Amino acid sequence: MQIKVLGCSGGIGGDRRTTSLLIDDDVLIDAGTGVGDLSLEALLKIDHIFVTHTHLDHIAFIPLLLDTVMGLRTRPVIVHATLEVINILKQHIFNWLIWPDFNKIPNLHNPFLVYSEIAIGEAVRINHKTITALPANHVVPAVGYHIDSSVQSLVFTGDTAGCKAFWQVVNQITNLKYLIIETAFSNAEADLAVRSKHLCPNTLAAELAQCQSKPEIYITHLKPGEDTAIMQEIAANSTTQHCKALYHQQLFDL
Repeated sequence: MQIKVLGCSGGIGGDRRTTSLLIDDDVLIDAGTGVGDLSLEALLKIDHIFVTHTHLDHIAFIPLLLDTVMGLRTRPVIVHATLEVINILKQHIFNWLIWPDFNKIPNLHNPFLVYSEIAIGEAVRINHKTITALPANHVVPAVGYHIDSSVQSLVFTGDTAGCKAFWQVVNQITNLKYLIIETAFSNAEADLAVRSKHLCPNTLAAELAQCQSKPEIYITHLKPGEDTAIMQEIAANSTTQHCKALYHQQLFDL
């Protein structure tokens, strides 16, 4: 199994792309602006999209992807998400005002978009990969994901503040190789991080202190223009000095 980072920035500009991970060639975790770099041939291979939450930097290219490929496919794209997330997508995105409701096009019995409700702790098996929703703590309903090849696995926090329930699950994973965890703000913006339920370097250290294994740790969702400063603050803490910044187009083999 291979995971490719299509986007991992907290914003856009230059080579920055917002959050999306491509697993093999058929599964997306979130669909931020990085999806736009894929060729039409690659877009046509995507059968599943797992959504962490409905903030625009994580879902922006779901509507555009569907609009691009649907006339060229014979089967629908399946969007996997919690019921709360599905309801937000239905009400605020695929509502005929922002974008057509592809769950009803071309008709109710043969839609371009199918929703598949998931719950925290529920494992979804797709070919040789297992994807499980994990607890998260954000300002909107949100989850992280555990991606398991059965040999090794990767955990992606999604957007989150401190979450004890997350670590209770992660600490039970015996084959954890990689951890991708967000840190959106610098310590100078700790108050904003708290209000928006993101991490800053100080709270990142408190979270990682709860991790009982030793995965390779990569930092995602860095705020544009503050990337270097945030990583310097992370490196200055003995608990987090081994963390690396996730980068666009990075590959993970599991």
